[in-house]
Amino acid sequence: MRANLLVIYTTRREECRDFYASLGMDFQAEQHGNGPEHYAAVLPDGMVFEIYPAAAGATGTFRIGFAVESLPGYGAGRHVLHDPDGRAVELHVER
Repeated sequence: MRANLLVIYTTRREECRDFYASLGMDFQAEQHGNGPEHYAAVLPDGMVFEIYPAAAGATGTFRIGFAVESLPGYGAGRHVLHDPDGRAVELHVER
């Protein structure tokens, strides 16, 4: 079993898109039928990461981790960042 979809809800869609894009995700704007406009990125392993609009205060909290080979501005090792909604994002930089 492996995860194939992660959706976060936010009142700060553009700020969250910019934050996660700075970690290397390539987002596309999407809308399914009459559903809300949102952003989606397909990660190298096929997992889909989406950013959906949320009602005020309905964002929720959690911790998520991503591994990257390298990322400008970050040395090898574990870094804990926080997205615009305050969610903990653990970044493991391999080199």
